[in-house]
This record gives sequence, structure tokens and C-alpha cells, in this order.
Amino acid sequence: MLMSAVGVYALGVQRTSQINTAKMDVKNAATALDLYRANQGRYPDPREGFAPVLAIRALKKEPIDPWGTPLIWALEDGEPVVTSLGPDRAKGGVGEDADITSAD
Repeated sequence: MLMSAVGVYALGVQRTSQINTAKMDVKNAATALDLYRANQGRYPDPREGFAPVLAIRALKKEPIDPWGTPLIWALEDGEPVVTSLGPDRAKGGVGEDADITSAD
């Protein structure tokens, strides 16, 4: 019984760690988009994904969340919003499965 309690606790710690890592990844990608705008005078076209940001080396590699899903981004009211689809890897979600965005 103790082993199962330890296992449940460890899974909870791992999930919290993954969510915190995703929040940092999303913020870093948003900062890279701001750096692109500072260098180019505008944000890239969201349809190009992060390729233009990678081209100016504002990011070292394509941003992927802790669950292996590429981050996505869009312009909302002229500002970039970067999104991780979260642990469920699907748009939307509630609770721990909610999307994680730079607008949060």
C-alpha cells in the first residue's frame, strides 16, 4: 500500500514539473517572437510557425512541449500568443489538461 501511495505522489510531482516546464517553454517562445519583431520590425506570419524565428537564431530548435507536441502560436489583437496543448495533446481541455498559453 505504501508503494502505491509513493507511485501516485511521484506521478503528481512529475505532472506538476511538466506543466511548469511547459509554462517556461511557452514564455521563452513568446520572448523569441518579440526578439524577431525587434529585429525585423514586425512579427512573422503565424502560418510559417517558428521557422522565421529559427532562421534568425532567436530559438535553437523548434519548441516542443514536455509531452512531445510542437508549440503553436497565433496573433491575437496584434500580439503573439504561444500555446502548448497540454498533457492531453488536444485543443482546449480543463484542469490539468487545459492548454497552457503565454496569455495566462
